[in-house]
Formats: sequence, structure tokens, C-alpha cells
Amino acid sequence: MGDLVMTKRFLMAVTLLLAATFANAQGQLPPGKWWRMPQVVKQLQITAAQQTQLDTIFRGSASDLIDLKAAVDKASIALRGELDDTRINRTELQQAARRLNEARGRLFEREVMLLADMRAVLTDSQWTRLREELDQRQQQHQQQRRRRPAQ
Repeated sequence: MGDLVMTKRFLMAVTLLLAATFANAQGQLPPGKWWRMPQVVKQLQITAAQQTQLDTIFRGSASDLIDLKAAVDKASIALRGELDDTRINRTELQQAARRLNEARGRLFEREVMLLADMRAVLTDSQWTRLREELDQRQQQHQQQRRRRPAQ
């Protein structure tokens, strides 16, 4: 019984760690196939075999990600439609909000699994360097946002 509880706690901790990692990295990775970009390849010392593995992982998830992103977009449009109605039906609005939230959750979970699969291809050293680069980009982005004048 104690081992089961410890296993569940461990799995929950790993899940939260991956989710936090992805949440911090989301939108900050270079666009597209970042593992093929010469500067990233050089900085992380990504091998040709790793690039092939990452390509395979990416291709395997691309269709799912496209479908899940489309579901988020459709749910977002439906929610906007409910909000734009001159007679707001709170029940319909709440259901539309729930559908959007669920669609976002499914997309997020798939993205986290993609990240986990890609993480498994990288060495600890490569992952650390990538995380450092992402953290640096995030800090630069935040500094740029702070410098912008209020509108």
C-alpha cells in the first residue's frame, strides 16, 4: 500500500515537473524544427541520429497537434459567438467555456507528451543547455515587455 502511494506521488511529481517545464518553454522554442537550425545544432551538439529521431517524433505528433489546435480554435470561435449574442445564455456560455477549456487541456497534454518524447532523445547536458537558453530568452522577452510604454 505504501509503495503504491509513493509511486503515485512520484508520477504526479514527474507530471507536474514536465508541465511546468513545458509551460515555461511554450512559445519560446525557435519556430519549426529547431533541432535542424545550425546555431541550435552547434550549441547543443545535436547528432544526425538525434535529428532523425526528433524528426520522427515531430512527424508522429504533427497530425494530432493540428487537429487539437483546430479544436481549440473552433471552441474559441463558439465561445466568442456566445459572448457576442445580444441575449447571453449563461448556461450555453458556460458550456462553451468548458469545451474551450477541455480542448486547451487536450492540446496542452499532447504538447507535453511531445516535449517528453523529445526530451528523451536529448542527453542531460543538451537538455540543460536548452533549458538555459529558453530561460534566457524568457528573461529577455520579459525585459522587453517591461520596457514598452503603456498604451
